[in-house]
Amino acid sequence: MRFALAAIALLALPLAASAASPISADGAKADLVIWGGPIYTAVDAHPTAQAVAVRGGRIVYVGARAGAQAEVGPNTQVIDLHGSALFPGFTDCHAHLREIGERELTLNLEGSTSAAEVSRRLAAWIAEHHPAGTIFGMGWHEAGWPEHRFLERGDLDAVSPDQPVILQRADGHALVANSAALRAAGVDASTPAPPGGQILKGADGQPTGMLVDNAKGLVARLLPAPSEARKLEAYRAAFKVETAYGWTGVHFMSVDAADVPLLEAMDRQGEAPLRVYNAVTADQAGALMAAGPRATPDGRITTRAIKLFMDGALGSRGAALFADYADSPGAKGAFVTPPDHMRPILAKALASGFQVSTHAIGDRGNAEALSLYEQAFKANPAAGAAARWRIEHAQILRPADIPRFHADHVIASMQPSHAIGDLHWAGARLGAARLNGAYAWKSLLRSGAVVVGGSDAPVERGAPLIEFYAAVARKDLNGVSGPDWRPEEALSRPEALKLFTASAAYARFAENDLGVIAVGKRADLSAFSVDLMKAPVAEIPKGHAVLTVVDGQIVYRAG
Repeated sequence: MRFALAAIALLALPLAASAASPISADGAKADLVIWGGPIYTAVDAHPTAQAVAVRGGRIVYVGARAGAQAEVGPNTQVIDLHGSALFPGFTDCHAHLREIGERELTLNLEGSTSAAEVSRRLAAWIAEHHPAGTIFGMGWHEAGWPEHRFLERGDLDAVSPDQPVILQRADGHALVANSAALRAAGVDASTPAPPGGQILKGADGQPTGMLVDNAKGLVARLLPAPSEARKLEAYRAAFKVETAYGWTGVHFMSVDAADVPLLEAMDRQGEAPLRVYNAVTADQAGALMAAGPRATPDGRITTRAIKLFMDGALGSRGAALFADYADSPGAKGAFVTPPDHMRPILAKALASGFQVSTHAIGDRGNAEALSLYEQAFKANPAAGAAARWRIEHAQILRPADIPRFHADHVIASMQPSHAIGDLHWAGARLGAARLNGAYAWKSLLRSGAVVVGGSDAPVERGAPLIEFYAAVARKDLNGVSGPDWRPEEALSRPEALKLFTASAAYARFAENDLGVIAVGKRADLSAFSVDLMKAPVAEIPKGHAVLTVVDGQIVYRAG
């Protein structure tokens, strides 16, 4: 954090200068001027402004409206916010971009209120689309269901007894397969669970259909690899969704290595309106690491990170815990990737200049990931101090492990909406005592760690205003919070803003270009109908994006 704060403090001088007089010494006028609403810069010394001017994709003026007027020429596009609030471009620091697009193209089970409703939605999808081959859907979550259980193969068999069906749980760490899919994959009562995976079974010893973490691979061959045309369709859908939400950038987790040149080609063809920072799946990243970090000439698509998995998810009881799950004695979760397998990958990444992002949710998973990082840094101290490695989620921590993030220069990449989605059931999984280090944004910031914010979409909806609300309210969208949900971990609004702006830029090595509204920075800007810094907290998630600007180009405008 001290590096990020130092960089931000230096920005105060050019910002103050720009407020005094126009920048256009050569007589050139701005391409774009924005005014007419509150402007929040995320710069501590000058947190607000009245106007912003942009030329050649970069900010050339920030200050009073009168000064910006001098930047207006005959070809300048002037946007009046009409009271909407402007911010540095919001970045989703953890999302799955292609899957966001797939959510738009496939059977979407978000919001299902029961297993019975999932069955009805599946039946309606089949009736409407008449799909061939294996049917795939995603987004279900059993929290609050009257059945009080995961989906089971019987829920699907009643609708599709003969055609294989695979429905992925919202967290992406578990799925349910119907009997036809299990038969086609050769999964029965005698099938051993692979390391790092679970095959859930009923009282009769037969598979229920639920496959957790690495056991999902048992049915993977039933789903054909997507064609390039399908990938393009999914990315186009994702770009449309993300820019309409107000995101200007995304840190894309678990990227298929083959998708990197595809995204780069989309950028060359003018089809990438979003700034994308790729973290490639580690077991596919050997050639990329050997060649070193890469980016398109305009910097729109950057590949500089790899993604590893330490453990599974809390909801499916795959997150690695030191003690048993409170609601499942004998279960502690598991490591998805053995530590001995991770060590050489970490050493190679550190030597090649690749950032490491490791998924870790349980307290044991996080402690082990930190220890592996520490071992890698000890072997290469100079590289380790500048590596900016990340732990994705950092969801359940032992309080004693919180200071290790700052001490090891490790970024905590967290998703505020997980805390409002999980609050109704996480206590049952963990017990009251382990909530002391759960979703501990404030404690991590106080320790000196860099914390960045994302959504984990499509696990969550992926809207920036929901994420911001979750960070400052620590309540669900109905304003409800559990009695032991640690309200002291909620953030102030300036702290929450930096999760998605200044700190987000630092987390991708781009603080010199992105993250704040200041002269010389790239003109990535997000405007919302609600003033996030002043509106009643309950009103924040009711707002919407009105303007999204990337490199000075309007990529979304409401209406």
